[in-house]
Amino acid sequence: MVRRLLLLITFVSIGFVAGMVLTGRMQSANEAAARAQRDGAAATDQRGREVLSGAPPDLTAAAQRAIQSVPNISSTQIVRERAPFANDPFYQFFFGDEAFGYRQRREQSLGSGVVVSSDGYVLTNNHVVGNARAEVMVLLPDKREMRARIVGVDQDTDIAVLKVDATNLPTLPWGDSSQLKVAEWVLAVGNPFGLLSQTVTLGIVSATGRSLEGRLATYEDFIQTDAAINRGNSGGALINARGELVGINTAIFSETGGYQGIGFAVPSNLVRHVMNELIAHGEVRRGTIAGIGLMPLTTRLAEQLGAPDTRGALVAEMSERSAAYRAGVRPGDIIVGFNGTTVEDTSHFMRLLSDAPIGEDARLGLFRNGRRLEAEVPIVQRSSVRRSR
Repeated sequence: MVRRLLLLITFVSIGFVAGMVLTGRMQSANEAAARAQRDGAAATDQRGREVLSGAPPDLTAAAQRAIQSVPNISSTQIVRERAPFANDPFYQFFFGDEAFGYRQRREQSLGSGVVVSSDGYVLTNNHVVGNARAEVMVLLPDKREMRARIVGVDQDTDIAVLKVDATNLPTLPWGDSSQLKVAEWVLAVGNPFGLLSQTVTLGIVSATGRSLEGRLATYEDFIQTDAAINRGNSGGALINARGELVGINTAIFSETGGYQGIGFAVPSNLVRHVMNELIAHGEVRRGTIAGIGLMPLTTRLAEQLGAPDTRGALVAEMSERSAAYRAGVRPGDIIVGFNGTTVEDTSHFMRLLSDAPIGEDARLGLFRNGRRLEAEVPIVQRSSVRRSR
């Protein structure tokens, strides 16, 4: 009897101890899980705050390097214009056009540039230079001032190439503008010289492939940014977070002349092509298809022509003696493809055409009467005026 009672007490004691151990472990596990959950929530909240804060990376080193490669550009042009009383019959009768018909005045402009080679090649805007006969001075960040030779200017992209007699200049590395992403951080660096020296403004890439609608240049492939590009910053550098040159600042979109958060830059890949052409040939050789006229494809025109959408460039007119006509292209055709690339609109087609190798045949994808056709058309050089000295 006593033995049974002892055994019972022993089993109860063992069960009680085991229960206490299990209960403690469960409480520890629950507390650990609760702590992990709290830590995870805190970490998630911290990451969320970091993402939502949108804090930019540290761009001080990139900006410092860029400042050393962005000089001030000043240009002086002689402009010939009609005199105030040139159209007055009284003055014309007594003095004629020679005496009072025209007058000359000096016109000055200021802007920025970018040193892209250690031996003195400098990029800026065509509208900063003014014209190929202007006198241009370059003020380097180290305060050296020297006269620049105009290698060439390109009105279509608003790019000018200058050359100064200097060596071992600090330069900016080239970036690949085709890799730019919307909302990527960029810096606009300028050297307006007037009341300010070097200036740096921060923003993001708002869009790529933008058009200025003929306001300043005809080549419609601009980077849009909300980094401030004030007047004196024209021709300066647009750089990415790695300090690479991804564009040449060109203009702001403003009705009042003030900064309104819409700036434009010429993409670096296009700038590099234009620069190489100007250095090698004094002009930018661009391709075209002779004898055709294009117009944008509107919704109404697409419906009339049976097109599924407004993609493409509409052939509005053409010469029957042109190579394109002999190749099978006809008025009313919609050009929907160019060497395997889908044509988005007329501007896109003109960019593809301009960059195509001159002397080669281009394979055009056409839409006509609900059918898709192809034609091979030769690319010829677009006539242009040599703009260098």
